[in-house]
Amino acid sequence: MVSATFKTPQELKQVPPTLLPDSLRRSPPTLDFGAYGRLFQSVSGAVDGREREQALGPPAFDYPLYARNTLIILVLSLAGVLVSNAIAAYGFARIPFRGRGALFALCLATMMIPFPVIMVPSYILFKHLGWIGTLAPLWVPAWFGSAFNIFLLRQFFLGIPKELEESAMLDGCSRWGCFWRIMLPLSRPALAVVALFHCLAVWNDLVGPLIYLTHQDQFTLALGLQFLQSKAGDTPWNQLMAAATLVVLPVLVLFLLAQRTFVRGIATTGIKG
Repeated sequence: MVSATFKTPQELKQVPPTLLPDSLRRSPPTLDFGAYGRLFQSVSGAVDGREREQALGPPAFDYPLYARNTLIILVLSLAGVLVSNAIAAYGFARIPFRGRGALFALCLATMMIPFPVIMVPSYILFKHLGWIGTLAPLWVPAWFGSAFNIFLLRQFFLGIPKELEESAMLDGCSRWGCFWRIMLPLSRPALAVVALFHCLAVWNDLVGPLIYLTHQDQFTLALGLQFLQSKAGDTPWNQLMAAATLVVLPVLVLFLLAQRTFVRGIATTGIKG
């Protein structure tokens, strides 16, 4: 993929294909970064995404704009995921109330509902709210929790000794204080796992933006990659590979930096007691 970013369109169509671009086999060897330079073309004021290709041909790829849109969705939804799921998981793990087991089982049962089942009802709901064509449908639902993340955090909370909270309550700490001062700091590995999973899901999400976004100025990176492909058969493959490289790079760096925390969180979230 990286090698293809430095090749010309003619080289990419060669049979048999070559591993390295021709420019590296010349003397002196050089690399053409033109494909990366074209990733920063502005699409501000572009016409509707579904009409642009027919009118103007292959679209531009505004990497800074698409990255900004993706990061806005990521930050807003990540805050919602961590807050809503941590509170719900703590309630299921530590606060006794009638029907807690049945409610938790019902929560887990929602994991069996595939996205296509709720896709149309969700679209109708967001349309009535006036959110179609905005980023809201891509981050607001994150503030209502998800069964998988609630389950993951609940299992981790169950592994934290209750004596820590009981001692704090004897010293006058409230239930909220126990959650904020004891449970959350001890749950950083599990929260890191939830955050990493969510970051990967948002960064790679194509279906959501494809359904709810109507203007190219709102596109995310994943949707921008899909939009870069031309139905007319003149897809700039070297530019597409360069865009894919820049899209993958932040995720790879994030995983390498958080690898130790991620592995520790995965190893401990399934342990109870």
